[in-house]
Amino acid sequence: MKRSSGVRVAATVAVSALSLALVTGCGGDSGGSDAKALSATELKKSIIAQGDVEGYKVDASGKQLPKSKDQVKSGEEKCTPLAYAMGGQAPGEAASETSVMVTQEKKPTDGASKLEDLTESEIEDSITSAMDMTLTVVGLSSYDGDGAEETFKSVSDAVESCSGGFPVTMQGTDQKVTGIAAEKGSGSGDESVGFTAKSDAEDGDVATTHVEVVRHGSTIATYYTMNLGLMITDKPYDVPAAVIDAQAAKLK
Repeated sequence: MKRSSGVRVAATVAVSALSLALVTGCGGDSGGSDAKALSATELKKSIIAQGDVEGYKVDASGKQLPKSKDQVKSGEEKCTPLAYAMGGQAPGEAASETSVMVTQEKKPTDGASKLEDLTESEIEDSITSAMDMTLTVVGLSSYDGDGAEETFKSVSDAVESCSGGFPVTMQGTDQKVTGIAAEKGSGSGDESVGFTAKSDAEDGDVATTHVEVVRHGSTIATYYTMNLGLMITDKPYDVPAAVIDAQAAKLK
């Protein structure tokens, strides 16, 4: 991605590029027809909050996220669960759902304080470094009966069926997901699936973001992560393990 387009791409890519991946089973509670969904109140108490993840800020206001599924549309129905996961929405027909935004905290650096002391290249490097932090949309959704298992399957099935990409509209912004690639899941919960998505950005650039979906009994956790600084430099990154671990701990 060209550095000049990084800032403008930030808002649209943050809730629109997609990716999906390799399923890794993990044993444990399989849900089942007798499973009961968590209530809306219980779910809000179960999602990570400020102070649960060291080095990260948790914003539960929802102001940066789609207000409802009506603001998330996929050009292909079979790929809709992926689009929902990217927007912090329940991938299936949930009894309750909630989401938060988790942002990595940046520590100030001791670099030169005056722009006139820096070359153009150094200024660009400084801006890129400042944007080198992960932003993760964490969503929880809970289901009655076999709902969580069926929802997880709909997501994992989309790894192959949506691998060639698909159009998506997020909060009124049209995007084109050009490819879905499998990644190894974290192994958290009862089942986990991880994936990367490549999407069109500006001037022919490509933005890569990362998603993981995990089933914990009758509850599904979704994680959508982007890092503008590393997108711009084409360096690898993934969904922060600390965020996944902290959320898994609250669902035990």
